[in-house]
Amino acid sequence: MKHPALIVIDVQKGIDEAEHWGGNRNNPQAEENIVYLLRAWRDKNLPVMFVRHCSVSNTSPFRPGCAGNEFKDAIRPLVNDKVFRKSVTNAFIGTDLQQALTDGNISEVVITGFVTNNSVEATARMAGDLGFKTMVVSDATAAFDKQGIDGNIYPSHIVHALSLSHLKDEYASIATTAEVLQYISANQFI
Repeated sequence: MKHPALIVIDVQKGIDEAEHWGGNRNNPQAEENIVYLLRAWRDKNLPVMFVRHCSVSNTSPFRPGCAGNEFKDAIRPLVNDKVFRKSVTNAFIGTDLQQALTDGNISEVVITGFVTNNSVEATARMAGDLGFKTMVVSDATAAFDKQGIDGNIYPSHIVHALSLSHLKDEYASIATTAEVLQYISANQFI
């Protein structure tokens, strides 16, 4: 592997409006873990790609012009980081993410961000389908409670675990932040 890209999805201030997303978010340490991953990628001069959701919904905290559309203060792109704007869940749709990965000769992506069962899962599925070796960082992603079609509320930790289970082995591998950091630390990248 030449240089895996870290993809940071929808880590925007609007994610803190928990009730909008379903409430009861799991993995409260996700942002802290993303900071650790960013530091490791930047220390090795590996590619970092940010995805910003620019919602077309008038009720979304992610709509352009709202404070919620801004990246979180601790997790912002630097000058050399690529930023992609999307208006749907999948970061490959309507963006040049695939082209940027191909142009950068990147064959492996490591995905972090929000929401596990939404944009993270949609992007990871597409990355896997497109042939990228894909890894999702289980504790650098998070989900919220979700009401099922039966009216039952499914707790965020179950939603998160099921979403990762949908991805595991078919579309992506699943790893913790510690496992990814160990992998990045132990390898030299060209």
